Amino acid sequence: MKKYYFVFCKSDIMLQRLPDGSYTIPCCEEPPTEIKPWTRLMNITPLNGHEVITYRIDSPVTDSPIYEMCGLRPSWYKLSKELYQKAGKCHEILYWDQNTQFCGVCGAPMKMHTDISKRCTQCGKEVWPQLATAIIVLIHKGEEVLLVHAKNFRGNFFGLVAGFVETGETLEEAVHREVMEETGLRIENIRYFGSQPWPYPCGLMVGFEADYVSGTIKLQREELAAGAWFNKHNLPTIPEKLSIARQLIDSWLAEK
Repeated sequence: MKKYYFVFCKSDIMLQRLPDGSYTIPCCEEPPTEIKPWTRLMNITPLNGHEVITYRIDSPVTDSPIYEMCGLRPSWYKLSKELYQKAGKCHEILYWDQNTQFCGVCGAPMKMHTDISKRCTQCGKEVWPQLATAIIVLIHKGEEVLLVHAKNFRGNFFGLVAGFVETGETLEEAVHREVMEETGLRIENIRYFGSQPWPYPCGLMVGFEADYVSGTIKLQREELAAGAWFNKHNLPTIPEKLSIARQLIDSWLAEK
């Protein structure tokens, strides 16, 4: 029976080129690369009636007539949405596997217990993949929105205020806190927009919109390099289309 094989070398995924120039994930009966004695094949939830297997290789595939390596993020532009999202999940599982080789309580080796859990071989502690939840918010002020350039952005684009949710707070409280900490602004009327898995390496982005209440922009310089109000006619470079930040901005741009 054919299976999807999501093959990674570090953060790059192996894609299969089709005769028409499009790309897919290898779907075959046997693994498309050599399996070493130490290779761990991880079972993931099925896709379109096919089993899904993911594993790591030590060196990237080169000089192949049909396979090529691609960064997970740019694979969004080459794969279907469902294949890209499944690739993200595979990447997260492999990241989790790599970082849970030993028990955090007693230090003994961990062993797979189910497809998505491990159990310590010594003390029995069980662990599951964990998500780092973050909020991201588009703030409206009349005909303008707030766009910021974070110091960790790769490129000169402007995105949205975002940050991780802390223990003991709601998503809405996290929105208020992050906006105040990063910009010094007060907001209201927080409303849910949507969410997006963000496998870099194991995140969940929860998107909101909100309305400006008061305050002047005072950037948290440890996090942000620039920030300002923009209208639809003076936009800076904005994020790539794969991100929920771009979805929020595009939704605003589409408003009449």
